[in-house]
Parts: sequence; structure tokens; C-alpha cells
Amino acid sequence: MSQITETTTEEVLEIKNLHASIGDKGILEGISLKIKKGEIHALMGLNGSGKTTLSKAIFGHPSVKLISGEINLNGESLLNLSTDERAKKGLFLGMQYPQEIPGVSLMNFLRTAVNAQQGGTQDENVVDPLEFNIQLKTIMKKIGMDKSFANRYVNTGLSGGERKKSELLQLSVLKPKFAVLDEIDSGLDIDALRTIAENINVILKEERMGLLIITHYQRILNYIKPDFVHVLMDGKIVMSGGKDLVEKLEEHGYDWVRKELGLPDNSIN
Repeated sequence: MSQITETTTEEVLEIKNLHASIGDKGILEGISLKIKKGEIHALMGLNGSGKTTLSKAIFGHPSVKLISGEINLNGESLLNLSTDERAKKGLFLGMQYPQEIPGVSLMNFLRTAVNAQQGGTQDENVVDPLEFNIQLKTIMKKIGMDKSFANRYVNTGLSGGERKKSELLQLSVLKPKFAVLDEIDSGLDIDALRTIAENINVILKEERMGLLIITHYQRILNYIKPDFVHVLMDGKIVMSGGKDLVEKLEEHGYDWVRKELGLPDNSIN
């Protein structure tokens, strides 16, 4: 009797040999990175190493010019898709400096985003407003946010910590397949950092997603445990490892990586 083997397709965000520039200046010099759904990756590097440029490249930001390479989601190229189309495919970007949207409440912003995600348009609403509001309040309670926060204008008049909370609420509501959090720990004091990290861990327990945390500090990785850690220097991933690599960087600094690998000091500014 023959045995039937059930196969499942693994969801993967993969970057292959990516070269990119901003203006005439080359920034990314052959980045390759593979993130499977459910994995947590940390990308660490000094300011100017190319971290934010990589996050922008993944999402098709117009300031980044792709020279060569691939960005694929489950084997499908994203290069010809707009930022909105990439989001509909299941990507999410938590920005270091989230933009203000005056006059638009966070609740309406999120309802519009979910409506678009589910195939609706400006003229066709496929999301029931009442049901959405109930679900939103449930999510906010779960991650410890006051329900009145949903009525605030998106990132308008918010503190740095409140903006980060807004990003995490979006992450929790939109439930992406893969998320990139670009220096979500920047500008936070230790208490705010712990709260943000705890919220991320709650979201990760609820939703199985691939996560790329971009940072140059160890602090947030004391609370969110990465499966893989990568060091970015001069637009290249020069070293990869596990959690122990974070501890070595904290103890010895990034100069240790240069000395270990015999790299010159040509940091990107």
C-alpha cells in the first residue's frame, strides 16, 4: 500500500544579493537574507550601516534605487509592486519615525487599512464598522492600551513612546505574514522599552509571523529573543549567529567584528 505524504508550502521572505543606492551613493552591497514565517531575526549595525535603507528597499520606498538582486515573498517577486500592494501581500513596516496624519483617527485609519487588505475599496466597505470597533477594543485591551487611544489622530501630538504603541496596534490589527520593525526601541526609556517589548511578545504569541527587528542596541533583545542575529556593516551582512552574538557585541562592540574579520573602517555616513 502506498503512503500519501502531505506537503505544506513554507512561507518565506527572501532577499537575494540585493544592491541598492540612494541618489548616486551605493548603500546596500549584496544583501542576502531569508526569513521563514515564525522566525525572529535581529539585524544589528551602527548608524549609517544601511539598516534603514534595507527596510525601505523591502517596501519599495521611492528614495531607494534598486540596482540588482531580488526580493521575493513565497517565491513571488515584489520588485514591481507598489508599497500598498506589498502590504496587501502580507508585509508590515514599523518605521523609526512614523508619519503624522492630522485629522484621521487611528480607528478610521486601521479600519480603512483592513478594508483594503480584505479587498474593499473607498467606495465599497467590506468591513462592518461596529464589528471592527469591538475587535479593535479587544486587541487594545490585550496589549494594555486605553481604548480612548483609538480616537487620537494618527501619530499627531504623540510622544515617541505613544507613536511606537500606535505602530504595534497596527501590527496587531493587520496581522501580517512578515513584519520589519525599524529601530522601534529608539528614543525609549527603559520602562517604555520593556512595555513595547512585552507588547511585541504578546502579539507574537497570538500571531505566527516572521519578524525582522532592526536595531543597534542590545537592550530590546534582552526581552525579545531572536532566533538569528545578523551584523550589517558597510552595506553587507558580515556575520550571522544566535543570541550569543548579541552578547559578544555588547561586550566587545562593533570594532570587534571588524578586527575579527579583518575589515577596513569605511562606514557609510
